[in-house]
Amino acid sequence: MPDSIPRNGERAVVLGASMAGLLAARVLADAYGQVTVVDRDELPEAGAQRRGVPQGRHLHGLLSRGQQTLEELFCGLTAELVAHGATSGDILGNGRWYVNGHLLRQVRSGLVGVGVSRPLLEARVRARVRALPNVAFLDGCDIVGLAATPDGRRVTAARVLRQAGAAEQALDADLVVDATGRGSRAPVWLEALGYPRPERDEVRVRLGYATRTYRLPADVLGGDKAVLDAPTPQNPRGGALLAQEEGRWIVTLAGILGDFPPTDPDDFLAFARSLRFPDIHQAIRDGEPLDDPVPFRFPASVRHRYERLDRFPDGFLVVGDAICSFNPIYGQGMSVAALEALTLRRHLRRGARPEPRRLLRDLARAVDVPWEIAAGGDLVFPGVQGHRTAKTRLANAYLARLHAAAADDGRLALAFARVAGLVAPPRSLLRPGVALRVLRGNLRPATGTDDPARAAEAAARDWPAA
Repeated sequence: MPDSIPRNGERAVVLGASMAGLLAARVLADAYGQVTVVDRDELPEAGAQRRGVPQGRHLHGLLSRGQQTLEELFCGLTAELVAHGATSGDILGNGRWYVNGHLLRQVRSGLVGVGVSRPLLEARVRARVRALPNVAFLDGCDIVGLAATPDGRRVTAARVLRQAGAAEQALDADLVVDATGRGSRAPVWLEALGYPRPERDEVRVRLGYATRTYRLPADVLGGDKAVLDAPTPQNPRGGALLAQEEGRWIVTLAGILGDFPPTDPDDFLAFARSLRFPDIHQAIRDGEPLDDPVPFRFPASVRHRYERLDRFPDGFLVVGDAICSFNPIYGQGMSVAALEALTLRRHLRRGARPEPRRLLRDLARAVDVPWEIAAGGDLVFPGVQGHRTAKTRLANAYLARLHAAAADDGRLALAFARVAGLVAPPRSLLRPGVALRVLRGNLRPATGTDDPARAAEAAARDWPAA
């Protein structure tokens, strides 16, 4: 078969049964004789919460490109999720997108949205990976570090502890993949082998959010299945409401720059009432709460620039949040992990063992556009710490005008939804036909850097051609 993957090695070890780890294991199973997935948690068979996924109780978004990629890697997964109670609908036709203070026009997009909890999604993906005959799971293991050749040029094993007090065990491998997430110790491991730590890019957003699940009438949104009320500089509070399995609805309220939503039930509802648009509060105010609000804090989006290192050991790779941890408001993490898995698969199809620096450069390209979207969106807020460029300011000025026009223009709403869902590149928003619709949709004359024509022209020179 033209798409078959030649054997790249005998053994691969994936550190972390995160979504990024599971997706990496899925593609590695086509190229290695044995793949072992290691995690410190005791992995549940069903869709239960687990300690190693601290955001598991909160609303998770699966972007359109992520849904398409998961379907490519696990044929029929969407239907399987729906069979287990997940909801599905048109991402824009059945969802209310309040962005930059405007409700984007609801039109049929042809893009599938899935309302599913993180535990259910992870459990079904894990079950698919576990069913592969050459994949084994080693859970309840602490990950100690790496083993390498004496010169440090090649990683040869992952060092683990099966249980507290047990002897350390080396899992020999031709390839070790770090998918341990935001808390990855890969920079420390590299330094111990004589390599420099990667540079870090940070956007300090100081985000806090709280989540609660409800029992609500099925028609509480009049047939819609989701609401996104994005924060703005004028009101740095936001929230999202999503229909999930078993008739549950999940609501996550968020505030940036330290304006965190409370966990007291009455104060939680008051925070929902303070949002710019009333949809979420009206939906939940008379609903039946199924639990108490649960908090989470996210200080900063962080990107480790492994692709800039001039030396990197063979036999080692970093993926997922261990490379880049995005502001969760944008729902990009799982979808980017899926895109990284496709990147890894392309390298494996070449038939030779992956060359780490080349692969890391390609993984960085998969991260570039989502990072531009998330970092650019956060830097709209004056108090957010991060590197602002003229391109960022111009792009944000243009997008503000696009969102205003998209309230009445379904084509612009769809164009934006495709970019936000990573289905289309940002440059697609700068095509002459799109820019003309933005101009026509903004009747108020603009000057300076807020002029959408100038913003479009300048941003088109610099925005990533993904």
